Amino acid sequence: MHGTLASATPRYFICTYISEFTQLYIVNSYKVTLVKQEFCKSLLLYYNYTLMDYDCIVIGGGHAGIEASLAVNRLGFSTLLITQNPDRIGALSCNPAIGGLSKGNLVREIDALGGEMAKLTDATMIQYRILNRSRGPAVQSPRAQADKQAYQSAARSVVEQQRGLSIFMDTVIDLIVEGEPAKAAGVITRRGHRITGRTVILAAGTFMEGKIFIGEYDASEGRLGEEAALGLGANLRRMGFPVGRLKTGTPARIAGDSIDYSKMEMQDGEEMRPFSFTADSVMNRPSLPCWITYTCSKTHEIIRANIHRSPLYGGKISGVGARYCPSIEDKVVRFPERDRHHIFIEPEGLSTNEMYMNGASSSLPEDVQRDFIHSIPGLESANIVRPAYAVEYDYLDPLDLYPNLESKRLDGFFVAGQTNGSSGYEEAAAQGLMAGINAAMKMQGRPPLVLGRAEAYIGVLVDDLTTLGTKEPYRMFTSRAEHRLMLRHDTADTRLSPKGREAGLIDDIRWERFQKKTEALDAVMELLSQRKNSGIAANGAEPELAHYPAELIERTLLDIKYAGYIEKEKRAAAKAAKMDAIKLNPNMDYVSISGLSAEAKEKLKTVKPLTVGQAARIPGLRQGDIALLMVLAGKR
Repeated sequence: MHGTLASATPRYFICTYISEFTQLYIVNSYKVTLVKQEFCKSLLLYYNYTLMDYDCIVIGGGHAGIEASLAVNRLGFSTLLITQNPDRIGALSCNPAIGGLSKGNLVREIDALGGEMAKLTDATMIQYRILNRSRGPAVQSPRAQADKQAYQSAARSVVEQQRGLSIFMDTVIDLIVEGEPAKAAGVITRRGHRITGRTVILAAGTFMEGKIFIGEYDASEGRLGEEAALGLGANLRRMGFPVGRLKTGTPARIAGDSIDYSKMEMQDGEEMRPFSFTADSVMNRPSLPCWITYTCSKTHEIIRANIHRSPLYGGKISGVGARYCPSIEDKVVRFPERDRHHIFIEPEGLSTNEMYMNGASSSLPEDVQRDFIHSIPGLESANIVRPAYAVEYDYLDPLDLYPNLESKRLDGFFVAGQTNGSSGYEEAAAQGLMAGINAAMKMQGRPPLVLGRAEAYIGVLVDDLTTLGTKEPYRMFTSRAEHRLMLRHDTADTRLSPKGREAGLIDDIRWERFQKKTEALDAVMELLSQRKNSGIAANGAEPELAHYPAELIERTLLDIKYAGYIEKEKRAAAKAAKMDAIKLNPNMDYVSISGLSAEAKEKLKTVKPLTVGQAARIPGLRQGDIALLMVLAGKR
């Protein structure tokens, strides 16, 4: 028998610890009798503790599960990652890319806090670009094509090599719940295992009660060829959790050697730069091009003629799809005036012939997919390796979570990723990291780490989900961030590495590197400011700056150029921070408060805001409602 010691819920119990040398009998929380006491002296410190299997159990081996399990384990807690298939840990289920508009910012913020996604991307990228080069720095962001198999292999390797983090192949079908108020105490698996833990993190992706659709065909799967996780969604409903259905999709994969690239536009990458702040360069990575083609009138005619065979339009799918990542049939129906749509042909990796058709996700039957794909220039003879499909799955309404991603109805139960209603690898990884950190903070008895909207895109993401909720797959955009000039991807380490250090995820070597960079930034700022003040153009060409990295000079020039706008954003952020500093009792009885509007009572009861600032961001609340909350907070 093995496990870790965790606080006991009951006062009286008997626990037997058997080893080759000794037995430990814990009679109650006050008295301990030891046999061969000299062997167990260290256990005297834990006389009021009981034996648990793990400190934290993480459900799901996707991007949220990876970050959650690594974070909580690196913060000193034994962790079990339960996945249906260890071979699929870190799988890039959809597009072969990491980053993009605002998403690249998320990846850099994950890295700044001590997460893993940026490092995995640097090790496996096969193309790198900065998007929105022609626009301002507030909306620019890095994106990398990634080798799918290499990324998956690297992710699994990191998880396997993390000491104290175990992997177990099974399907979680229920939670172990104890006490009053209710507390998560472990999980029950399909094969009958009861595994106890002090905290549980749910990161099931699209697998919870997942169902795929290809025309008239459907199957209980979370990804094509991979069985769904059945049982847990139904049991969460039974326990009263607000569970809904969402839908997403993915395009066909085609054989690269069956494509006529002469009819397409080639899209090369730029010089590769690392996503991770721990690296100065990306070494020895080959770069592959992507290709651009377009649908045509014939493509649209084929889709319109067969739209009745789409499960999306035939009524088989009840889940709400992603507004900002529509299927090709959605595009044709919703934008009838458009005579063509972009299709990006992207390589899936260095060791495969498969190419990804970005922009052509679909749930149409395979014969229709074949016909409309063959109507696209360059794809007339394309061989389909894997068909496009839609997937519908259970998600938990994120309004049921506190900003630390812990459940409002089940203590010690955290939820992250697509199970929260988000879409995308980056959004999932960001939530997984925060859930892992906060599960550890809870077990350490420390305050949770909650990032503000002016501190990080992660803060915007979590606040949007837990304050506004979502009825469709949530996707991060730069337009969602009010302070995006302050949240540039190149400033993520300055904004967040101190918080990662305080949490315990930034080690001494990395912290020393960060401090040296900070000193260099200060020196560059001083030199450039002197030149600006003396009337000399601050173009970074002065001899004194020659030995500083170009990226530091570029960043400092941007800070100087946009200093006025940044200062304006800081003032607005400081004003919002004052509102967020006014605490509210999450258990306040809003229904009984006279003066609040009926809509305010209903929404406040659902969201249970922790601060006046959070309450002010709830749609439908009036200025008078907020003023009353401030008075109530002052009285309390």
